[in-house]
Amino acid sequence: MPTWIVLAFLLWFCAADGLIHAESGFQARIGASGDYLEWEHQSNGQIVKEYLPLYKSGTVRYFSAGVGLQERQAEYPHFSLKLVFTAGGKPYVTGVDVAIEGPDGASIKIPREQVEGPWLFVDLPSGIYHITASYGTQKRSLHGIKIIAGTQKILYLRWPEDVGATVTVPTE
Repeated sequence: MPTWIVLAFLLWFCAADGLIHAESGFQARIGASGDYLEWEHQSNGQIVKEYLPLYKSGTVRYFSAGVGLQERQAEYPHFSLKLVFTAGGKPYVTGVDVAIEGPDGASIKIPREQVEGPWLFVDLPSGIYHITASYGTQKRSLHGIKIIAGTQKILYLRWPEDVGATVTVPTE
């Protein structure tokens, strides 16, 4: 078989795979009340609606996502900061406490109960910020992070080991 035919087939196969993959992305949008994000996708031939809570601290909106394949494939509203949490050998972790100190000294505290996914999107105005994230007993701090409205800064916070919250199961 001539080389050009093999190359043409590979190019077609890769392009078709890319189109199929691109079509699997879901557009998340802010719900009518402004209290949640929603998107639709197909699962087992059925249209399924998914929802994520959209939180607010003062004028700053934020949400957590990234649990499961559908959430990782979704396209989200453009927020100026995306934090990605990982630890040890795990690609992602959840349940991270986050504190963000803004240029005017105001701070935003995001409790671990609101960080149910490994991605945290925060809609910050332009400015220089200091971020502290706590996972279990360990903290990570980032200072002098420049945020520009209209662009998205993605930051990865990694902990050397998985020291997340432990669960105690009561004995009977």
